[in-house]
Amino acid sequence: MRTLVVGATGFVGERLVEALSARGHEVVAFSRNATTESFPDGVEPFEGDLDDPDSLEGLCADVDVAYYLVHSLTADDFAERDRRYATAFRDVAADAGVDRVIYLSGISGSDLELSPHLESRREVETLLESGSYDLTVLRAAVIIGAGSASFQILQDLSERLPVMVVPEWVQTPCQPIAIGDTITYLVALLEVEETRGETYDIGGPTVWSYESLLRLTASEKGKRVYILPVPVMTPELSSHWLRLTTDVAYPVARALAESMRNPVTVDEDADIQRVIPIEQTPIETAVRTALAELGETDGW
Repeated sequence: MRTLVVGATGFVGERLVEALSARGHEVVAFSRNATTESFPDGVEPFEGDLDDPDSLEGLCADVDVAYYLVHSLTADDFAERDRRYATAFRDVAADAGVDRVIYLSGISGSDLELSPHLESRREVETLLESGSYDLTVLRAAVIIGAGSASFQILQDLSERLPVMVVPEWVQTPCQPIAIGDTITYLVALLEVEETRGETYDIGGPTVWSYESLLRLTASEKGKRVYILPVPVMTPELSSHWLRLTTDVAYPVARALAESMRNPVTVDEDADIQRVIPIEQTPIETAVRTALAELGETDGW
């Protein structure tokens, strides 16, 4: 099966390319800086820009399934960029006769007051859905792994602030998922025909709050943190607070901070475990694994 990964050098994309290649798929890896050296042997790099139509010529040629993993949180105008990119990709994929597209989106529940980040994810879903192919959407909350922006924020906070006066959103419920489980679901979709045209939530086995994730991350690093949530810190103010406490690019930290006010837990009726049951990774294990990959568990 010829598969295309759009966003192949990102946190999820790199791992997905490796997993698909290891399973014998013919993989095309698309990004702005795709090179042969970036990917495993046998993967076909395709360098291009979704803002440059000429660079997309032939992108979807003979592609059976395309994974769309593009998010533009590093830019202040990310919603507009995501709109343009999704529209450009949809048109190229449809014109080339791609059979199926898989999009990794974000859990947003039924909250009518979504953050701009989550609103943009939903808009991209709608844009991709209008293409002439079968669309499958997986919605995730926090993905735990080395290289995840959300996890980097947790790691930075637990490292730098033993005593924290924090926004109330630290008590918002979320259902994080290990990066390994995310990749497992993405690959397994190819073997389950009933997932065509469907939307699923993906999460780990337990619900957490951002506060409890902070405490877990600190504990796994042999540290203790003291957390005092305060109700007066608005999403805008808390985004500036994150600017001072994390190395994550400010536009990304701001977008994520605004989203943390929305509960992001798996809807039982949309749980992918109903159709692709796997042995889910405990979040404690996911955090421990991510820290080990980052070299944060040395010297215990």
